[in-house]
Amino acid sequence: MKYITFGKQGPQVSAVGVGTMRIAGMDPQQADTFVRSALAENINFFDHADIYGGGRSEEIFGTVLAADPSLRDQMFIQSKCAIHDGMYDFSKDYILKSVDGILARLKTDHLDALLLHRPDVLMEPEEVGEAFAELKKAGKVRQFGVSNMNRWQIELLGSGCGQPLAANQMQLSIAHAPMIEEGINVNTAFDGGVVRTAGVLEYCRMNDMVLETWSPLQKGFFGGVFLNDPDYPELNSLLNELAEKYGVSADVIAYAWILRLPAKMQVITGTTDPKRLHNAALAADITLTRKEWYELYKAAGRQLP
Repeated sequence: MKYITFGKQGPQVSAVGVGTMRIAGMDPQQADTFVRSALAENINFFDHADIYGGGRSEEIFGTVLAADPSLRDQMFIQSKCAIHDGMYDFSKDYILKSVDGILARLKTDHLDALLLHRPDVLMEPEEVGEAFAELKKAGKVRQFGVSNMNRWQIELLGSGCGQPLAANQMQLSIAHAPMIEEGINVNTAFDGGVVRTAGVLEYCRMNDMVLETWSPLQKGFFGGVFLNDPDYPELNSLLNELAEKYGVSADVIAYAWILRLPAKMQVITGTTDPKRLHNAALAADITLTRKEWYELYKAAGRQLP
């Protein structure tokens, strides 16, 4: 397993992380198997959000920690807050209240990281900073970050929040890569040149921020998995060809494509299947060639200018 430093001086986290959105329906034994399967693959990063299963995902995970507290020291636990009642809310009171609820459900006394879940246009950076400072001083949260924010939103928040932002969680896959396309198509009239992230890939790289990528096998916004999709014949043919070359399955190559980017890249899987967790872990040990990376980029229906 490849590990990266979380933020500028944080702990080492696995380049493959486990998303917990789908564990809400598990019983405690299934959840225990899920957690231990990830740890057995040397995956130490677990990504939560207070809205996953209406909080039930965190509760189920908490039963595992309550049954075996020794597991806590083996893992990096992150959660997210801000989405509720059909809006986004970065108010101080809501952030503080959310973290207390998260900790209670997870049965832990601290989060290794807290991300703000999608941008709140009404945010006041100084107010967020007050919340972060209280959480840090109380030992409830060790590091902070954001999700689905562009470069300027991160800059604005960072200007007043008073805490370094260690991570940004963004959607990225071979079939959904606007943050890459906008850089490749600079100064063209191609659709790929439309700036949608304000150079967030380069910005995170320059500022030692981890880029946590969600939906790494999805096309579009929850448009379904592109693997074996008849709309992507060239891409799937090449994925299968490279999978045979490297002795893995096609999904491993799709993950490896993301991890090949020279930044602090992290793949967040959404699977609860131990076999698929194993596949995801294998991707951290594969380095695609430059030619392979670009061929996959083009095989998804793109051109180079």
